[in-house]
Amino acid sequence: MAFCTNCGSQIRDDARFCANCGGAAGEPAPPVFQTQSEPLDYTVQGDNLQIVRVRLKPGQEVYAEAGKMVYKTPSVSWETRMSGTSIGDKIWGAVKRKLAGESLFLTYFRAGAQGGEVGFAGDYPGRVQVFDLVPGQSILAQRDSFVVAQTTVNLSIAFTRKLGAGLFGGEGFILERLTGPGTVFIHGGGDFVEFTLGPGEVLQVDTGCIVAFDESVQYDIQLAGGVKTAIFGGEGLFLATLTGPGRVIIQSLTLEKLRRELISGRSTGDERSGFGAVTDLLPR
Repeated sequence: MAFCTNCGSQIRDDARFCANCGGAAGEPAPPVFQTQSEPLDYTVQGDNLQIVRVRLKPGQEVYAEAGKMVYKTPSVSWETRMSGTSIGDKIWGAVKRKLAGESLFLTYFRAGAQGGEVGFAGDYPGRVQVFDLVPGQSILAQRDSFVVAQTTVNLSIAFTRKLGAGLFGGEGFILERLTGPGTVFIHGGGDFVEFTLGPGEVLQVDTGCIVAFDESVQYDIQLAGGVKTAIFGGEGLFLATLTGPGRVIIQSLTLEKLRRELISGRSTGDERSGFGAVTDLLPR
């Protein structure tokens, strides 16, 4: 007795087609592609110039911010497109990505029948943080931090709830919201320090040094000590405050600090006057 190579049902030796699935007898079964529920096989390699090496199973797909790819194997196809099912969804999605500091388009990478590998990295010296999100779990991240994620992860925006935090918190009025399920990678400057805050526990952070935090964490600002400390303390007028419960990740190097260091003729040290913090709000 023969068996169908497509569905596994028994068929007669002289049968040309399977009575169960209709497939031609003797035809090889089509390649089985992995679904997005499959865990992502990846390695984060390096120290302060980290790269994400993603090994895709057959049919597996990820999407990335445009320009973040470093390399790929020929078996991985790529396509730049807007996300969303309708024209309206695609346009609104592009607008939200632009507000979040990202490009209008996303690049999708899909492995063929043999699988493949693709590598991604950030745009400046720093580290990559990985989040394995469960369904419905969200994190809030700084603008322009998104690198790559599984297609089950939703990339959107979140507005800062308080006016003061938006003006002086160092992150602006708009943050990136990443919602599971799936694996997502973000990038920040320098090294990372992670805190797990208990209910009501407060962490004071230099403005701009926040990389990401759980949606359960409250984000606000407060004056950096007295007037003399705020003006001459070299840390600016305000500090960002994060109140638990939840996870918080901060970075040791901000893009603003890196830019200041690269500007010729700057004063020595890392001082920032209170007046400088105000003028930093003005467009350049």
